[in-house]
Amino acid sequence: MSRLTVSSLCVNRLHLPVVRDASLMVESGKISVVLGANGAGKTTLLEGLSGVIPVARGRIDIDGREFQSARAGRRAVAGLAHVEQGRTVFRELTTDENLRAGAREEVGGAYDLFPELRPRRDICAGLLSGGEQQMLVIARALLGRPKILMIDEMSAGLAPVVVRRLMTRVRKLADQGLGVLLVEQFAALALAIGDHVYVLRRGQVVFDGACNELRDAPDRLHQLYLGAAIAT
Repeated sequence: MSRLTVSSLCVNRLHLPVVRDASLMVESGKISVVLGANGAGKTTLLEGLSGVIPVARGRIDIDGREFQSARAGRRAVAGLAHVEQGRTVFRELTTDENLRAGAREEVGGAYDLFPELRPRRDICAGLLSGGEQQMLVIARALLGRPKILMIDEMSAGLAPVVVRRLMTRVRKLADQGLGVLLVEQFAALALAIGDHVYVLRRGQVVFDGACNELRDAPDRLHQLYLGAAIAT
């Protein structure tokens, strides 16, 4: 079983603290959800974990090995994949060429997971719909054979029907053994497919528990977002 363990992580931007003493865990076959209001530090957390930006202090373990000082490439080789916010496709390359960029295996599995991409394989990625581009970047990350997949705001700018379809695929990936760390703005949909949830407020984890504890408690989640109460 693979595991990402984060202990007392602090990440700064422009020398200012954004993520403060955050601890969390992601395990194979499970979806860990990170929720929080805009500006809570969710994207900064993922960028610190993947090595896009350095961490100030704390510990990042992948399968028991420390990686907080490692370059992003070493973290990727160790099995940590990061699907960044904004659907960063190579717009001038075709769907198939995007998938083959950096792939460690044949791309057929990507089309099996996202059959919507198969008839679009020879189309430039810049001409795909937003939902198709999101499928493409997730599929491309999976072709690197990660152990842990981090996805930042998968639903941004997409229609709810497309988001539900993507959520179903992510749940399927976890059921097949992948560990997933999902940062999401559609809290209800994320809680519906997730196993564990962390709520960030001003860079700190103010809730750490099972998704079902918040799934049917929107008032409690609202309080956690706004700071009216802190879960213990």
